[in-house]
Amino acid sequence: MSNLLQSHPPHILSLLDRLHTASTTQESSLSRSTYTTPSTDSFHTLMRDKFIALEKDKCHFLYQLARTLNATSIVEAGTSYGVSTIYLALAVADNLAAAAAATPGKGTVIATEYEPAKAEQARKHWAECGESISSVIDLREGDLRETLKTNLPERVDMLLLDIWTPMALPALKLVQPKLRYGAVVVTDNTLSSAEGYKELLAYVRAPGSGFSTLTLPYKGGLEMSVYLPSR
Repeated sequence: MSNLLQSHPPHILSLLDRLHTASTTQESSLSRSTYTTPSTDSFHTLMRDKFIALEKDKCHFLYQLARTLNATSIVEAGTSYGVSTIYLALAVADNLAAAAAATPGKGTVIATEYEPAKAEQARKHWAECGESISSVIDLREGDLRETLKTNLPERVDMLLLDIWTPMALPALKLVQPKLRYGAVVVTDNTLSSAEGYKELLAYVRAPGSGFSTLTLPYKGGLEMSVYLPSR
């Protein structure tokens, strides 16, 4: 039994439970082949109304990881309805609060979403959480290959890749110059979608890449890549 989030407001925990239930219910009616589409346009059409939220146990891991890293600057590629974003924002807000007395500062979760309808719904969920969460999130709407080109923090502590697999490596390459030493990149479904992640995995596993990477035994596989470039 986890006590991970018990100190957080009940209305946020209730919202997260509701969103996880809705996502799980929706996904249970779909098969893996549903996600195999012949083109970018057909994929975006298919995903327009799909939650595809990160599972609750993975979200709890992300929260714990972000707290451990004392992360105050996180990038999330693939926001969807904003479920995992809430966990990341909770962690950033908690890290800021813990450090406020000694080193007051600002933090942010940069979230990306291609679909306007999903972005709108995500904003509603964050607003329901309250300003302590919504004020931490910077939503970049549109093609991440454009929205992540500029205005990134000078130092990024953590990157979550929970997105259509062809977009994962471009997202990493855009954010990598800002990753701090010891930053962590988490990529979802690297076992169940291994073929789609082939280029990304080859990139982070290549000798001299600067990444130390490990597949964690979560459903579908969860890749944890620590950025440790030569100094």
